[in-house]
Amino acid sequence: MNPNQTIPEINAENNLFPVFIKLEQLRLLIIGGGNVGLEKLNAVLQNSPATKIRLVATAINETIKDLSLNHPGIELFERPYVPDDLDRADIVIVAINDKATSSLIGIEAKARGKLINVADTPELCDFYLSSIVKKGNLKIAISTNGKSPTIAKRMKEQLNELIPDEIEGVLQNMHTIRQDLKGDFAEKVKQLDDLTKVLSAKQTKLEQINKPGARKWQGIVKWCLFCLFFYAVRAPDPFLSSPS
Repeated sequence: MNPNQTIPEINAENNLFPVFIKLEQLRLLIIGGGNVGLEKLNAVLQNSPATKIRLVATAINETIKDLSLNHPGIELFERPYVPDDLDRADIVIVAINDKATSSLIGIEAKARGKLINVADTPELCDFYLSSIVKKGNLKIAISTNGKSPTIAKRMKEQLNELIPDEIEGVLQNMHTIRQDLKGDFAEKVKQLDDLTKVLSAKQTKLEQINKPGARKWQGIVKWCLFCLFFYAVRAPDPFLSSPS
């Protein structure tokens, strides 16, 4: 083995804490008006379209300008960034092709207590923008801890194909069922255990239904039970109120 060869950290863990943010209740600053800025802007709008966004850049491309016409929450400022821009934001995304300026903005943002993401510069990031799978109210964020955005993209494609479009109707029905569950947390878990036993049963009534589409509906019911389990496990707790 070459003594100068770098050994990969195969045992490194992903210590990122996954969290979903109500971005529409916060103020977002995007610095950069080129293709990377457009990518970040699209990611935000696809998930939280009513977010209040200030976008600052010395040059803003026409696609971003067109997007702003359909999203009243977007304000565009075609000028250089100034530190005072940070005072009007809770979260900052830097999308410029200038490492020195990005680093300076990162230092200024942290000094003001702002959370920041700097495109293609993980060491300056407080958070990453994940690959997102979205099916109605179901949303799954995928992270590889910055190791392979390509793998995250492939996982997104696979999950998009795997999860049926009917999941949105399932979620709405599960919400109603969850509200009707009685008892404390332990009792709810017991009820769920009884309901989900159908998943391991060798024979179910659905298997005996000799009608077109029976298999499809059996799959939908399984998704119902799967979602029901996770919805109920999320019962209120008294103690809780870019690379991918």
